[in-house]
Amino acid sequence: IIEGVTVERIRTVDGRAVGVDTDQGPVDAEYVVTCAGMWSHELGRQAGVNVPLHACEHFYLVTEPVPDLPAGLPTLRDTDNCIYVKEDAGRLLVGAFEPVAKPFGAEGLPTDRPFMQLDEDWDHLAPVYEKACERVPILGEIGIRLFFNGPESFTPDDRYLLGETPELRNHFVATGFNSVGIQSAGGAGKVLAEWIVGGRPPMDLWDVDIRRMLPFQTNRRYLRDRSVEALGLLYAMHWPFRQVDTARGVRRSPFHDRLADLGACHGESGGWERPNWYAPKGVEPVYEYSYGRQNWFEHSAAEHRACREGAALFDQTSLAKLLVQGPDAAAVLNHISSADVDVEPGTSVYTTWLNDRGGIEADLTVNRLDDERFLVVTAFSTQVRDSDWMARNTPDGARATITDVTSGYSVLGVFGPDSRRVLSPLTDADLGNEAFPFGTLREIDISYARVIAVRRTYMGELGWELYIPTEFSLGVFDELWATGQPVGLMPAGMHAMNSLRIEKAYRHWGDDIADEDTPLEAGLSWGVAWDKPGGFIGREALIAQREAGLTRRLVQFRLDDPEPLLYGNEPILADGSLVGRITSGMYGHTVGAALGMGYVTHEPGTPRDEVIGGSFEITVNGERIPATASYRPFYDPTGDRIRA
Repeated sequence: IIEGVTVERIRTVDGRAVGVDTDQGPVDAEYVVTCAGMWSHELGRQAGVNVPLHACEHFYLVTEPVPDLPAGLPTLRDTDNCIYVKEDAGRLLVGAFEPVAKPFGAEGLPTDRPFMQLDEDWDHLAPVYEKACERVPILGEIGIRLFFNGPESFTPDDRYLLGETPELRNHFVATGFNSVGIQSAGGAGKVLAEWIVGGRPPMDLWDVDIRRMLPFQTNRRYLRDRSVEALGLLYAMHWPFRQVDTARGVRRSPFHDRLADLGACHGESGGWERPNWYAPKGVEPVYEYSYGRQNWFEHSAAEHRACREGAALFDQTSLAKLLVQGPDAAAVLNHISSADVDVEPGTSVYTTWLNDRGGIEADLTVNRLDDERFLVVTAFSTQVRDSDWMARNTPDGARATITDVTSGYSVLGVFGPDSRRVLSPLTDADLGNEAFPFGTLREIDISYARVIAVRRTYMGELGWELYIPTEFSLGVFDELWATGQPVGLMPAGMHAMNSLRIEKAYRHWGDDIADEDTPLEAGLSWGVAWDKPGGFIGREALIAQREAGLTRRLVQFRLDDPEPLLYGNEPILADGSLVGRITSGMYGHTVGAALGMGYVTHEPGTPRDEVIGGSFEITVNGERIPATASYRPFYDPTGDRIRA
């Protein structure tokens, strides 16, 4: 450990970090870990690495000694008033996480000292301190010895940044700790060391993995504007479906304004403005938060029913699209994919990508356009992660390239039993089941555009995803809406998509499946091509697990009481014993009850049917609710509707 040294830049050679330059000369290193707090963003930028964080001023006060104050008092957190109070050597320390914070360093950070105290700002802190005096009256009776104001770094989503950066190999970060650095330091240091030594994260760290961050999030203005809210969110109520208020409108699909005119209430995810639900005429498209049925519940239910009974239109532009092409593209993708994706052009394949332990690193679709071109479609949240995984597992010298074409295509989804009726007048393509079966794609004419139509579904109904070159998007939308609305086409949002997919038990990566869950445990072994030529990453681990037997299985649950809701993390009990937790939940409007999925642990070798043979309960808000368990979806378990 060498103190008093300024790191000026990270040294790189051939896409790898090889050391740092300092004001006292270069330092060579096999690995470089950036733990530079609020300076990490600029250090990363210089090396072409995205480290999205911004400093905010963080305030606390220390009082004069308080007579007879017991030592070791517990810390008091008053989240309604945005304060914490703790005993500090016979005094009281009062800190604040106010709702509207003060960004620091937008014009540049000082580099002449590692720690700093900023100017007092009583005007900013006074409203918070007045509330503190109401909660702890003695604060109004004793003097203040210290007013401390120091900067801390905050990330756009209030979760810290850990792991190897996708832009630069052998470069790791542990930074942006959002004021919980001391609390998290031991664990963060341990897993980071194990990650470096072992070459992979030692556990599921997706919540803090830097690969969740997107390239635009290095934008300084975005970081400054979001930091105003990020600090206060630490003490804000964590409502279900809560939306951020700052740095909005970053990424908009071409349809944004059209959908807003139709009543869309847009939510923000990964910078994307996505319609979460639609307000009917006379209703303001604004959230009213609660832990019960929120104000959009019935509106989303109507969208859900439109998809089940007629036709619904979804804006799916936020899907990430990666074009993989070259003479070796098929071989590269087939080795990474557990399914066989070396298929005929015009075929769309759902597949998982596994690590060497059999864990699911990604689930996505691989769409073969022709002999040498594939369109890989995944979620916006894993856009960087999945591209990075592909790049890491492409052999040196392979004749294959990866190009992110997300911005090149908008996507409209038309789903429901009437989707053919909506689309057929707009195209001369045969949309019949024999000519255009499930799991295929074709380039077709719609309006004046040529679009890639993919017959897949995340909603569990007949339908197509339409990949539209961006400049043609509005023309296609306008004709589609003009033709579809008279026959009952209805716009539907992300909440409806979630309720539709939960009825079909479609997994969601990051919740129901992740890098510690295998296809065998998750009930996805039907999509594994065990014997395809050349095998695939993770095959040996899956075979070993299959032979040894499972100790946990993903199960679907339906609450027997139609009133409670499920959001995730609710305890699962079998015959009174804790056996797991809900990984994701939503109300199933067709089924008429809240649905959820969760892994049920069991003894090795337990027969599959016996795992769900007991009496199940889900704990909701402290109350045990009887639940029905099933391996099969509660809606259309045979999948007939998607192949109609």
